[in-house]
Amino acid sequence: MIRKSISIRHCFAGLSLATPLLLSACSGEDTTYFEGDIAEEDVSAEFALATFKPAPVTTQAKLRAALTSARAEANGGFNLDMWATVVDREGVVVAVAFTGAAEDSQWPGSRNISAQKANTANAFSLAGLSLSTANLYSAVQPGQSLFGLQESNPVDTDVAYGGATADYGTGKDFMIGKKIGGVNVFGGGVALYDKAGKIVGGLGVSGDSACADHNVAWKTRNLLKLDFVPGGVAPGGTDNIIYDITGDTSAGGFGHPECSADATSIGEALPTSHPLR
Repeated sequence: MIRKSISIRHCFAGLSLATPLLLSACSGEDTTYFEGDIAEEDVSAEFALATFKPAPVTTQAKLRAALTSARAEANGGFNLDMWATVVDREGVVVAVAFTGAAEDSQWPGSRNISAQKANTANAFSLAGLSLSTANLYSAVQPGQSLFGLQESNPVDTDVAYGGATADYGTGKDFMIGKKIGGVNVFGGGVALYDKAGKIVGGLGVSGDSACADHNVAWKTRNLLKLDFVPGGVAPGGTDNIIYDITGDTSAGGFGHPECSADATSIGEALPTSHPLR
């Protein structure tokens, strides 16, 4: 069997696998030619989603407990239930959790946003520099230094929407063991650092205002004891949210819009109320 230019995932349903076969049924996909007979099960195996064994950054139970405790504090938002996702350093989803009574007790769309935030914080932080998703807001605006970053690593929608909805936010969440991708550029994502100061992944929180999301993420990371942050662009060398936008301009280039007076005061106090290790 000879196979060339394989890049199609979804173009096999309902097609007869004749020889030779031109697969061009999917708009926007590369054309793929096959020579030789290929069984449908072989095609399915070839194009199955890759699954990985995630690093043991945390557990689903620990993530849920930390998220629930952090969400219970005053965070300056709408006091809504939340989603959280943790990825390891390779971007593999480790755990997904929520705080409400059921999967739809918090915004359903925030599950994927939390995963995007986790991926972003991990993907754009280093051993010596942590960037929260809140730090990226101003830098990606038109005319700024990172404009276009938010389009650079698209979400894998097969991972995001696969599996049974009833499993979302549990230890059987379909995202676990897979690479979600995605870039999100407002508050709620922070990188994770162990006690040796090694970056081990990212945490994303979503379900309230962006500012409240950041506050909950910071507190959740603190409770997980994965906040040995080596340095950042915020005052004091942290990755805290920065409120320095006047008009449309951030004084330092890494500012985030304010959501409410309460969220601002709580966020600015985080390095004191929930200090980094």
